[in-house]
Amino acid sequence: MDTLTIIASIVLIGGIAVGIAIGLPVAIAMGLPSMLAVGILLGDWNGAAMTSAQRIFAGSNSFALLAIPFFVLAGGLMNTGGIAARLIDLALVIAGRLPASLAQTTVVANTMFGAVSGASVASAAAVGTVLTPRMRREKYDPYFSAAVNAAASPAGMLLPPSNTFIIYSLVSSTSIAALFMAGVGPGLIWALVCVTVVALYAKKHPELRAVNAERPTLGQAAIVFLKAVPALLMIVVVIGGILLGFFTATESAVIAVLYSLVLGFAQRSLKVSALPRIVLEASKVTGIIMLLIGVSGILGWVLAFARLPQMITSGLLGFTDNVFVVLLIIMVILLLDGTVMDPTPAILIFTPIFLPVVTSLGVDPIHFGAMMVFNMCLGNISPPIGNNLFVAARVGGVRIEGVIRRLWPFFWALCVGLLIVTFVPAISTWLPTVLGLM
Repeated sequence: MDTLTIIASIVLIGGIAVGIAIGLPVAIAMGLPSMLAVGILLGDWNGAAMTSAQRIFAGSNSFALLAIPFFVLAGGLMNTGGIAARLIDLALVIAGRLPASLAQTTVVANTMFGAVSGASVASAAAVGTVLTPRMRREKYDPYFSAAVNAAASPAGMLLPPSNTFIIYSLVSSTSIAALFMAGVGPGLIWALVCVTVVALYAKKHPELRAVNAERPTLGQAAIVFLKAVPALLMIVVVIGGILLGFFTATESAVIAVLYSLVLGFAQRSLKVSALPRIVLEASKVTGIIMLLIGVSGILGWVLAFARLPQMITSGLLGFTDNVFVVLLIIMVILLLDGTVMDPTPAILIFTPIFLPVVTSLGVDPIHFGAMMVFNMCLGNISPPIGNNLFVAARVGGVRIEGVIRRLWPFFWALCVGLLIVTFVPAISTWLPTVLGLM
């Protein structure tokens, strides 16, 4: 490695670390050091500006990326259009006779709403808004209620459709359909872990009774299920259409928006006056994501030019060629990174670095994508950055410190889930393999 490459690498890595540490927006903390590194490598600042602009455009110029704004908009429409309430009613029928049933309902509802919307933060907000008052009336510890909501909500990042998997697909050049299906197993593992932790909590707190002590009649259950069917059908339409080849992931996102609009208006739960606000919020989220993706194009150019991924691969494999040890090291690095960085920039930064390492050891990129997203989900509930943690605390009307204390049992149990997903590849690869996507 020559002197310029060493200097550029220090500027790149150190600049990103310092920028994040001092609280700069992640896009700026990632983009400015990358542009400086380009200038150092080229020795021409005009050329660096031109190259950076070209890489921002090239990084954003992807048809597949159009799926992100439409899925974000669909999630906003569903959150406003009353779909969450119907799914929560169904979750109450499913979990209403269990001990600590409102906590179990929170897990089931977050899983279902996340699977429909693909938005974990929206799920935490929607489910928490409906169930938190009921849990207070039933004498639940408000900090535990918020912790359950925070812990369960990231399942939406794993279950299809998932914007996080779309971003990983862009960076890794893997199939979006295969990644969507690869997330089903880990997503169910996530939900099962949360259900188990709540069940253990219920054993220690027998006073938390079931809200539906009597089994609902078949007619009552049927009515609740029929009301929720239109929302659940969106999963069938969107994912089924992709798997059967009727439309691409991007086209499915447009269909999800149309479906959400029609369903909201048909059920009279969505008002025309709410549309400008929903579109504005979706535009803000999309703008942040697209800016991150654009500046990641500069980062990718620097990494490729300086051959940093190859050097990291050589360094790790020089330390050990045991695939289990390498995966464990990478998972720990990502877990630590997830505490200070959102999933989108983390995937954009670390996928080009670590993917060559694991593929050289025979790890399938689809499996690695499932591992990364599961890891990033843990980051979403980890202080100090975890978005779902702060949303759950705000919706629950409690201080974040108390929520963090109640969250630790979920966090460590989910770390065990991460190890299972990491070292049992079939959890991620079985379904896409059976469907002929791998």
